[in-house]
Amino acid sequence: MKRFSLIVLAVLMATGAMAQERKLVVWSFTDELQKMLTYYQKANPDVKIEFTLVPNDVYQSKLKPVLQSGQGAPDVYTLESAYVKGYVSSGWMADLTSLANGAGKNTMQYTKDVVTDANGKIHGMSWQATPGAFFYRRSIAKEYLGTDDPAKIQAMVKDLKGFVATGEKLKTASKGKAVLIASTGDLFQVFKSGRKTPWVVNNTLMVDPVMESLMDVAKTFHDKGYEGRQGQWSEGWFAGMKGALADEKGAPVEVFGYLLPTWGLHYVLKPNSKSADGKIDTAGDWAMVQGPIPYFWGGTWLTAYTKTKNKTEAMKLIEYLTTNEEFLTAWAKDTGDLVSNTKVVDAIKNTYKEPFLGGQNHYLAFSQMTGNINAKILSGYDQEIESIFQEQLSAYQNGEKDKKTAINDFKEGVASQFPDLKVN
Repeated sequence: MKRFSLIVLAVLMATGAMAQERKLVVWSFTDELQKMLTYYQKANPDVKIEFTLVPNDVYQSKLKPVLQSGQGAPDVYTLESAYVKGYVSSGWMADLTSLANGAGKNTMQYTKDVVTDANGKIHGMSWQATPGAFFYRRSIAKEYLGTDDPAKIQAMVKDLKGFVATGEKLKTASKGKAVLIASTGDLFQVFKSGRKTPWVVNNTLMVDPVMESLMDVAKTFHDKGYEGRQGQWSEGWFAGMKGALADEKGAPVEVFGYLLPTWGLHYVLKPNSKSADGKIDTAGDWAMVQGPIPYFWGGTWLTAYTKTKNKTEAMKLIEYLTTNEEFLTAWAKDTGDLVSNTKVVDAIKNTYKEPFLGGQNHYLAFSQMTGNINAKILSGYDQEIESIFQEQLSAYQNGEKDKKTAINDFKEGVASQFPDLKVN
């Protein structure tokens, strides 16, 4: 009997039928992945997935210790654009180069660039692309700019000079009632994507001229009243989406547009376009164009823990969620998410008509914006350095410091936070 039990155990191990080998532990900061896993489990009912959702504000503090120790580490986990680059050379992300170049051959290159190390190895895969756009109110465009046609509006805001000029034109035509954007905070993601140089090169802090331009433009917008002086993500910032923003004296302020990525349409603009009592609703009054600089904002990458004992199953899961065309097509149609697979995008991009955008095809527009994205400017220091920069940017635009002082204080802040970096 003992010999028979050992034979059965050996057969189970050889065939991969043991429950432990068909179980995956998955961690993420977004419940979006949890929804995606339901598709995978329908196609793979014999795989048990133990999913853990960790709030994003504590995600890294929970994740790093288990990856470092290997104790309780997930088989598969997600990372977002704000900090993913810092993990690429950590030794905690499996080498997914074969997957990226094989089944993932149709995956948009910029999403691969984000997770490519110095030796050209790719350590993650993403199912989505997150190019950014400029969303604007059609009614305001007609009233003050003479047209709401996306092609003509894009011509007005095609570069920084035009963007600033349009801010002045709106202010003049509306007699100060309309602002181009609700917050100068909206400008940050756009400008940082326009850099040619990462924050850190050869262990040295680099301040790309584009970021100094951001300081100038933000100051101009603040001082000349081209923005609503709202904090990004504040109550007032959201209020502008439904046309309910008021200035400090209670006078109504019309917000022309918002700089947001793909997810901003579905998860930010749409939910906030209608007042609670239903009396105000801006749905259908919006349109979208590229804006002054091609950019991307956000994104989520899947990877496998280097030391996972379930590598085969982990790789199958990542391959399915990021390259399986049937799944990605279903996910795109069910959620409106712009997927990263160019073959899938090309097959469905002409089938959309978004009522919220007055019938405009947002999917086609977004797909055309992905080709100019430069993701090679990301570094592992971005999240911390950008927080320091934004603090000094705010001080400068609010008149608390002059530009030179703000830049010097930024450099000192980085030097204090990262003593290993060279700061000129």
